Amino acid sequence: MLPSKLRGLAGLLNFTQLSLFDSEPEPTPPRPAPEPVVPPPRARADGASTRQVLLQGQAIPYELKRARRRSIGFTVSEDGLRVSAPKWVPLGDIDNALQQKGEWILRKLVEQRERARRTQAARVHWGDGCSLPYLGEPLIVVLDPSLTGVRLDEGQADPQPTLASVARRMLYVGLPQDAAPDQIRDTVQAWLQRQARQRFEQRCRHFAEPLGVTMAGLRLSSAQTRWGSASADGMIRLNWRLIHFSPALIDYVVAHELAHLKEMNHSPRFWAVVRSVMPDYELARDRLKQAVLPLMDEA
Repeated sequence: MLPSKLRGLAGLLNFTQLSLFDSEPEPTPPRPAPEPVVPPPRARADGASTRQVLLQGQAIPYELKRARRRSIGFTVSEDGLRVSAPKWVPLGDIDNALQQKGEWILRKLVEQRERARRTQAARVHWGDGCSLPYLGEPLIVVLDPSLTGVRLDEGQADPQPTLASVARRMLYVGLPQDAAPDQIRDTVQAWLQRQARQRFEQRCRHFAEPLGVTMAGLRLSSAQTRWGSASADGMIRLNWRLIHFSPALIDYVVAHELAHLKEMNHSPRFWAVVRSVMPDYELARDRLKQAVLPLMDEA
């Protein structure tokens, strides 16, 4: 048993500790601790940890990666929120930075969810009658075992297309009705790539002359995150998947890459070159940022 003087001191310390969390003037019996809002972090093999933060009443999970950098960085992608922070920054400062960026983070997460929804809606279910975008309009795939090869039927020429006329754009494919999905996909994709090369070459010739540039050659790419590129030797690379988009978006990418043969940068001079052949390029550029490709690789 403690002496009375020590027992008094222990009681004072206990009361002082409780008073930091309890506004009652007298000590009260301890209450059960509330459930933590943020669960303990889960370490990952790459050194990152998964945490949560409460933003405007919403529990938002995020990946925290300690890195050799000077400031806290935020990235919102289809995988969610990722935070990169210097090793010396305490978690409290990271949480404060998240709160300050809360509105931006929530808005970007909503945009990513909407984009993911649109991407899933664009999945192609390969079979007779499936649809996919071609030059910005629906293209219906029709399996026709009596046909050899692939034939495009764009319907009657209409200077003012209507929904009915667009719906008549058919791609007849010489495959049996019970063809495997991956066989249909490969056949249609090969046709799309041929169309892409023909159209891109024609549009490159169209823009090269007024830009005063000479293109050494054109190659098709299958990049996942890049629409095109230009090298100093005059070689142009364009993503064949652009063939899904409207002619205006294709023209923007073509003009953009050809303009790099004059200005290998994104300076005001470069954008002036693009504007010289495409005065409303900003509209196409903004639309391209929102464009969603069809999911074709999974049968």
